[in-house]
Amino acid sequence: MSVHFLTNTTDSGTNNITAVRNSAVSVSGALILCLFLPIGVSGNLLIIWSILARTRHRSITTLLILNLAFADGFVMLLMPFFIVYWFKRNWIFTLPLCKILLYLCSANMYASIFLITLMSLHRMVAVVWWNHAGVLTERRAIIRVLVGLWIFLLCFRAEVVIEGYRHKGKRSFVILQHCLEIVLGFLMPYGLIISSYMCILCRIRRTRFRRHIRSEKLILVIVVIFGLTWLPFHIMNMLEVLNQIRLSFRGFSSTVTFISSCINPVLYTFAGKSYIKREGLAFMARLFEGSRIESMRKNRQNQKTQD
Repeated sequence: MSVHFLTNTTDSGTNNITAVRNSAVSVSGALILCLFLPIGVSGNLLIIWSILARTRHRSITTLLILNLAFADGFVMLLMPFFIVYWFKRNWIFTLPLCKILLYLCSANMYASIFLITLMSLHRMVAVVWWNHAGVLTERRAIIRVLVGLWIFLLCFRAEVVIEGYRHKGKRSFVILQHCLEIVLGFLMPYGLIISSYMCILCRIRRTRFRRHIRSEKLILVIVVIFGLTWLPFHIMNMLEVLNQIRLSFRGFSSTVTFISSCINPVLYTFAGKSYIKREGLAFMARLFEGSRIESMRKNRQNQKTQD
C-alpha cells in the first residue's frame, strides 16, 4: 500500500479529490468493498478467536496465520473510511486522519505480504531441510522474527509516510516510491515464495512421499490469491512510472488489493469444510491442529525415507 493512495486522494488545505473522478468507478469500488467488508471482518475475527481460544497446540504455521489474521483484520476495520471516500469521491475527513490511516493501512498490508512470504519459507525449511533446520523451525525463534518484523514495519512505514508528505507532488519521489514498492512489495517476496514452492515440489518428487499435507495446499492457495490480488496494483505502479496510466484504473487496482485482506478466511473455510458439521464454529481450531499433526507425520515419513 503506497503513499500515493491517500496523498493523491487529498489536497492539503482543500481536501479536494485528485484521484477518483469517474463516478462509475468510485461507486463500483465502494460497492465491492461493502460486499467484502463483513466477510473480512467476521472471517478474520473468527480465525483469531479460533486460534487464541480453541486451538490447544499452536504450531509455527498457526502463529503465522494468527499474525496474518491480525494484519488483515486491522485493514478491514479501516475499510469504512475508504468506502466513504469512494462514495463521496472526496476525502471528507481531516488531513491528520488521512496520514494516520495511510500509516496503519500501509504497515498492515506490508505485514500481510511478508507474513505470507515467511509462511512459504517456513514450509520450505520444514520440508526440504527439516533435519538441518534447527533454530529456523523453533517456536521461540519464529516469535522473535515476528516481533522484529512488526517493529521494522511500523518504523519503516512511518518514515515513508513522513517523507511522502514532505516530497508530495514531486515526480522523482513518486517514481522512486513506486519502484521500491514493486521490488520490496512484490518482486522480492513473490520471488522467494515461488522459489520456496519449487524447492518443496522438487523435494516431494525425489522422495516416496507423494501426498501433500493440508497446510501446504492451503498456503499454496493463499500464495496464488496473493499474486492475483496484488499484481494489478503493481502493474498500475509500473504504468504510472511510465506515465501510461488512467486514474480510474488506479482506483480499480487499489480495490482489488483490499480484497486480499478478506479472502483468506474464505479459503480456510473451504479447507476445513470436513470439520464444520462436527465442530461448528470451532472447525478452524481443528483445521489448524490437524495441520500440525500432519506436519509431524510428514517429518517422520521423511526421516524413514532418508533411512
